[in-house]
Amino acid sequence: MHKDAASDERSEACMTKVFINGFGRIGRTLLRAHALGYGPAVDIVGINDMAQSDLCAHLFAYDSVFGPFPGQAELRGDRLVINGKAIPIYQTDNVASLDLANVDVLLECTGKADTRPVAEAGLRAGASRVLISGPSAAADITIVLGANDHLLAHQPIVSNASCTTNALAPLVRLIDDHWGLKTGWMTTIHCYTGSQPTIDAPRGDFLRSRAAGLSMVPTTTSAQRLLGDVLPQIAGRIEAAAVRVPVASVSAIDLAVVVRDTPDRAGLHDLLRAQTGVIGHTDKLLVSSDLRARPESLIVSLPETRVTQGGMLRVFGWYDNEWGFSCRMLDMAARMG
Repeated sequence: MHKDAASDERSEACMTKVFINGFGRIGRTLLRAHALGYGPAVDIVGINDMAQSDLCAHLFAYDSVFGPFPGQAELRGDRLVINGKAIPIYQTDNVASLDLANVDVLLECTGKADTRPVAEAGLRAGASRVLISGPSAAADITIVLGANDHLLAHQPIVSNASCTTNALAPLVRLIDDHWGLKTGWMTTIHCYTGSQPTIDAPRGDFLRSRAAGLSMVPTTTSAQRLLGDVLPQIAGRIEAAAVRVPVASVSAIDLAVVVRDTPDRAGLHDLLRAQTGVIGHTDKLLVSSDLRARPESLIVSLPETRVTQGGMLRVFGWYDNEWGFSCRMLDMAARMG
């Protein structure tokens, strides 16, 4: 064996081995981010989805939000080959029936892991741990990087919370740590999702039953409840609501809080500029489409920040609710592995 090839094999053997269960928006996006070189060195060793494999491959290669994949992506037999890397692809509704004894972390991206039996299926298949791509009462703990990741230990089933919670919780933690958060309100201006119909159709909720691409839809957000789970020290101090808007990607949070020790605007900017990784920032006057495929959980718009004489801070930030959240899934998988 060639020396470089042997070295590559040893390096791959040391990586966290990850299996994707559910190849929808998050499953495909995190694989694309990984294939394009984002973040931690993990080894994607398999994919499972009930959809036909050739359709899964096509939807990975051609994405309406992120555009065509800028590399090789094709189905060869029962393997999805991405830039020369062959990944086995399975089609079963029972992931527990697979042999996943070599898997360090199963990424549970089906959106169905609301009960313990479903969440545990990856463990029954042999995976060491499970990371759920959304809120789940079945998880042992909910972790948000930059907010409460010091609590991550050896819990077998972890929830990665929601995209909005990943954007909000690190910012709230930062503000509370530096200036003492007393109370506040957050509105997420959120792009439409698959939970909404493309034409008016019953969805149980009067507002979410309306056509997603035609109206701004006021609704609720799970981020308020999850914020209390992730940061119990500020539970009940922030109320939250959402407005779904007719754009396909990139959302925003508009946070207004009253703090104990009010900084000036320059001090607020200095603190936000000093953040790296989970929280980013921009000094430019941008619109939502300019932030597509940014890997941070939140990109604060500094021109939009305000500090009132009465002691209220207003922070506005963008987040790519698919790409940024998928990058956190990869980061968390590496930590768990």
